[in-house]
Amino acid sequence: MRLRGVGVSPGIGQGPVYVMSVSVPEPPAGATYTGDAEREKERALAALTQVAGELEARGHQAGGEAESILKAQALMAEDPGLVVRVKTLIDRGLAAPRAAFEAFTKYRDVLSGAGGYLGERAADLNDIRDRVIAILTGQQMPGVPRVPDEPYVVVATDLAPADTAVLSKRHVAAFVTEEGGPTSHTAILARALGVPAVVACRGATGLTPGLRVVVDGTSGEVRMESEGAAPVTAGVAYGTPHGPGRTRDGHPVPLLANIGGPDEVERALAMGAEGVGLYRTEFLYLGREHPPSREEQEPAYRAVLDAFPGRPVVVRTLDAGADKPLAFLPAPGREPNPALGRRGLRAYRDFPGVMEEQLAALGAVVTTDLQVMAPMVATAEEAAWFAAACRTAGLPQAGVMVEIPSAALRAETVVAAVDFVSIGTNDLAQYAFAADRELGAVSGLLDPWQPALLDLVSMTTAAAAVAGKPCGVCGEAAADPALACVLVGLGATSLSMGSAALPAVRAALAAHTLEQCEQAAQAALTQATAEQARAAARADLPGLARLGL
Repeated sequence: MRLRGVGVSPGIGQGPVYVMSVSVPEPPAGATYTGDAEREKERALAALTQVAGELEARGHQAGGEAESILKAQALMAEDPGLVVRVKTLIDRGLAAPRAAFEAFTKYRDVLSGAGGYLGERAADLNDIRDRVIAILTGQQMPGVPRVPDEPYVVVATDLAPADTAVLSKRHVAAFVTEEGGPTSHTAILARALGVPAVVACRGATGLTPGLRVVVDGTSGEVRMESEGAAPVTAGVAYGTPHGPGRTRDGHPVPLLANIGGPDEVERALAMGAEGVGLYRTEFLYLGREHPPSREEQEPAYRAVLDAFPGRPVVVRTLDAGADKPLAFLPAPGREPNPALGRRGLRAYRDFPGVMEEQLAALGAVVTTDLQVMAPMVATAEEAAWFAAACRTAGLPQAGVMVEIPSAALRAETVVAAVDFVSIGTNDLAQYAFAADRELGAVSGLLDPWQPALLDLVSMTTAAAAVAGKPCGVCGEAAADPALACVLVGLGATSLSMGSAALPAVRAALAAHTLEQCEQAAQAALTQATAEQARAAARADLPGLARLGL
């Protein structure tokens, strides 16, 4: 028995299968209540408030990226529009469970129709809805079990952030889901936990409960333990997690962390991060009626700079708009495909005051280690415009993310306009293959081993090398130890990833020379498919097998 999906969190996990099957039945259509309407509305609002509180508590317990995800879900549970809809349906005679079901369904359909980031959030609503209905009907709450005997492999159609956020390697050896993509919450949280994960794995829920399987979060393969020698288990020690990243022959490759706020700094330091390669600043803006003032922003930036003295901290300016709307930015009107709409730098150019305030806050805490980059840059003209804005704010190092194919294809002109570039492989793959990052059905096209994607990376690194400027990779492709070696072989000057991946990537690089990395990169580039590229590269990276990677 062998199944294949998309590996989204590297490593090997093995253990007995637990197939999640607990679900909350849909309340009967037309179900009514007896008694007072106000009392029924109070009951519904109490359930919504309880779910929101539980989500916030779980987020606080988990910390890091999980906290921001669950806080966003808590806000969804108490969305004013949703509350009004529930009350209205109860006034029309529907019982609280049915009113909640229909209100959430309407809310979910609106988000699904928006597509992109909002479409992915629609799936989160199902879990919030089921939790509310479970409270109202006295049923078992949906969730992942905690089996104390040994770590197990969780298999599900999809997983809710509220469940995965509070788990650890002590409970779970690996995640396998039939749905989801490389940027789903399952993938994000699995990487944050350091747990191997495979998504878009058809047939996974048909696995026999208790069957012992091996999950390869790099290749995306799921197989029975008996089919081949037992691999090194997840959590293998790769030596000390600290020390500079470098190849076996001493070529330096700074290994940096992707973080979503100051609360993730401790984890990054513990995993040996040499700095921050992607500081996402959206947490400062989401769920607000007004943008944060520079006085509110400054402590969040200063805290990270103080934690990494003398080391690089790359701050990405606000990546919002279109598919991640903010209340204080007027909507651009209906966008049929938000992923191709007004987001990132495009939103900034329409609302320069928001950008000027953020750049001013960064300018107030500037150090020689601070680097600032803009997302969603398509042309050299846009890159030059952003660099000029950074200079005006007193920021000495301005860069851009290369995540649109046009920027990679004309990388020499983009690089010339800035001080550095950083490749965002997640969006670069989405736009190169016309494949929505949030859609599991096309997730195979988003495999970072796709040779066409490696071509775009190579174009960018080559242009940066000619110009003598740094070119890092901050997409999650860098978290794959084998692909990290290939990226270095293609010319990446630094790698940034989720903190949990740092030790394995450090070990993989230390096991190979720069020449081996370059040979692996060239071998991958000559292949026709992602699977062939992966196999060809690994053949030139013998140290991976010794490390169990």
